[in-house]
This record gives sequence, C-alpha cells and structure tokens, in this order.
Amino acid sequence: MGKLTVAALRVVLVVVLAGTVFVQAGMVWVLVSGNDPEDGSLPLTTLRVCTILGMVAVQAALVCVWRLVTMVRRGTVFSRTAFRYVDVMIGAIVAAALVWFTVTAVNAPGQRDDPGVTVIMGGVGVAVLGVALIVHVLRMLLAQALARDVEASQMQAELDEVI
Repeated sequence: MGKLTVAALRVVLVVVLAGTVFVQAGMVWVLVSGNDPEDGSLPLTTLRVCTILGMVAVQAALVCVWRLVTMVRRGTVFSRTAFRYVDVMIGAIVAAALVWFTVTAVNAPGQRDDPGVTVIMGGVGVAVLGVALIVHVLRMLLAQALARDVEASQMQAELDEVI
C-alpha cells in the first residue's frame, strides 16, 4: 500500500472519527442538560441513545481499520494479531445493524401512513449485516493466506535441511 493511499485513508479516518465524537458530544449534552424537551411526536431520548451507541460502533470499526492499515504498512498483517481487529470490526458492524434495527422499530409507528419507509430502513439494516458477512469472508481469506504462509515457511525449513 502506497504512502499516499495510507495518508489519504488516515485523513478520512480522522475526519470521520472527529465527526462522530462531535455528534456524540452534542447528543450527550442534550441528554444531560435536558435543554431539548420532547414534544411527544418521536421518542427523541431513545433515538439519541441509539445515535450515541451507533457512533461507538463506528468508532470501534475506525480504530480497527487504522490498526490494520498500520499492520499492512509494516508488513505484519499476515499474523494472528490481525484477527483480533477484524473480529472487532465484524462485531462493530453487527452492533451498528442492531442499533439501526432499533431505530427502525422506534420510527415504525410514525410511518403508518407510509410503511415503505420502514421497509426501506429494514433493508438498510439487512445491507449492513451483509457488510459484516463480507468482512467475515475477508477474514476467512486472511486465515487461508496465513495458513499458506505458515505452510510455505515449513516447506522452506524442510528444504533448507535437505540442502
């Protein structure tokens, strides 16, 4: 991975992380201060808590991507340590999908006149779960590559003994 690609990715990660922290701080401030009373049309407290939890999931995934990019840059991504970060990413994506399904359920009663919105929101949640499955497949590819690397190292050691 080139230096420019790594730098660009890290800039994006920092901007998104800063944005999520900003949104979280605003949501926590509103929840703690009570400056924005609910008018009863939507359960805003529930939606704010979902927003905060969703941002935590995004932040966990961002940190894992940062660590994996660092490992790629150092050439150490084909190690058991990488699995920890990939597993946390999968968990964060699943958690984000569950939070999204909660938002969909909270929003659904207000969409009685237009239930298509709820169906679309549910579809988005399923798509997010699909991303978790894609990352899981990539994890399996990483496991295969690591196994091949270990096998190649063993064969090289045996060949060195013969020679």
